[in-house]
Amino acid sequence: MLNKIKDGLVVSCQALPDEPLHSPEIMGKMALAAKQGGAVGIRANSVEDIREIKKAVDLPIVGIIKRDFDESDIYITPTKEEVQSLIDASCDMIAIDATLRNRPNGDTLNELVELVHQNGKLAMADISTEEEAFNAQKVGFDCVSTTLSGYTDYSPQQKDPDFKLVKRLVKKLSIPVIAEGRIALPEHAARMRKLKPHAIVIGSAITRPHLITKSFYKAIHNKNH
Repeated sequence: MLNKIKDGLVVSCQALPDEPLHSPEIMGKMALAAKQGGAVGIRANSVEDIREIKKAVDLPIVGIIKRDFDESDIYITPTKEEVQSLIDASCDMIAIDATLRNRPNGDTLNELVELVHQNGKLAMADISTEEEAFNAQKVGFDCVSTTLSGYTDYSPQQKDPDFKLVKRLVKKLSIPVIAEGRIALPEHAARMRKLKPHAIVIGSAITRPHLITKSFYKAIHNKNH
């Protein structure tokens, strides 16, 4: 899969239960639209969405399952249960929260990565800092993604993508680096491309129209404009 997405655009097709587009069928159509626009891969949440997307497109899929736990802030593919469900859904790569925060159910990153590899899948580490990226490489992840930079309370809190983190990781890591997180404009993607990540993932700016609408709404109602 990594060869198939190299230097390309991966589109995250997700809609949470409280969002208008929450539907496996709609996510399948969204993935098809992304493919028509040039996407070389899809990132998707939930077994139901992944199965529908596989019917709609023949692109490689990065699968996640979001699940909340009271005892942990980790919610992206947090335990072995979610990993196994994604394995059964036959996605090509499984993305796992690889932050250094307390994990639910006592599962360790080593155990999750081992389960992924035992079943012939690739493991993507969603990280928020350089330290977490190096730990993910040490644990055995096949690639890292900057998905969670800005979404942990100890990583840079900023509106723009974390260009600095991507630049450092590309230079220092021996495994592929995927640029993801707050890439909201084509200009962001073009600037990120110059840093030479393995691939770029864009989600909300393409596939979450209520957020896209909100950004325009704020812009036209901002008295500073």
